[in-house]
Amino acid sequence: MTQQVPSTEPELTGVRNFRDVGDLPTVDGRRVRRGVLFRSGHLAHATEQDAAFLTSLGLHTIFDFRNAADKKLEGPDVELPGVRNVNLPLTDPAHGAEFWKMVRDGDLEQLRGLLADGKAENRMILSYRTIIKERTAEHSQVLHALAEDSVPALMHCAAGKDRAGLSIAVTLLALGVEREAIVADYLESNAKHRRYKVRRNGSSPDVYSPEVMELLSPLFDARAEYLAAAMETVEETWGGVDAYLEKGLRITPAVRERLRDRLLD
Repeated sequence: MTQQVPSTEPELTGVRNFRDVGDLPTVDGRRVRRGVLFRSGHLAHATEQDAAFLTSLGLHTIFDFRNAADKKLEGPDVELPGVRNVNLPLTDPAHGAEFWKMVRDGDLEQLRGLLADGKAENRMILSYRTIIKERTAEHSQVLHALAEDSVPALMHCAAGKDRAGLSIAVTLLALGVEREAIVADYLESNAKHRRYKVRRNGSSPDVYSPEVMELLSPLFDARAEYLAAAMETVEETWGGVDAYLEKGLRITPAVRERLRDRLLD
């Protein structure tokens, strides 16, 4: 039987960080089914060929975790026929409009003041912790939707790294995917061809100087310590993954079983 979803990763021109989350192993020996759960950066710059490929996946729902500042900067997603679009803005790890202005226009002194000496890393860690603690309603909505009817699904934010990365991680936790596999999938966003393209204003060579890029890198990296901070927040706040899912996200064992039926081989 011919597979609808290609076994190799497609070359998308206007969409960064796309991948099928299939084949990840669970602790009880199952695997995430291919062709049911995808992740990417935003779809605002998708070409006609990109859109044709995405349409070929037979998507039911696209979950867009961007906020108004992201959409103003990048534009809305391209429309795909027959696909339900659900916008669930999550706390932006980069603080929206203020952040993008800093990235585009900040001079070296401003960037040093805001990001040097571990401040950028701490900003990201705090954001990951905040999403886990404060966006339980949104993550609950996503998991309930997946359990009911919303697959195949694509989850994305701007870069497909932080908000989408956490939402994918939460989904994988609910499926019982091995922790090491969740981290490995998250870190794939660091591949050069996947990374969000940093755009800065100005024509001076200093605009993209090594020091500037070094200061900005913690904001655009996927770092294991960021995801670890999110996992620690689950433990500290709820006492473990099962309690987080059941008390924090209102995911009953029955809903979890439906999720596993839909998304696992």
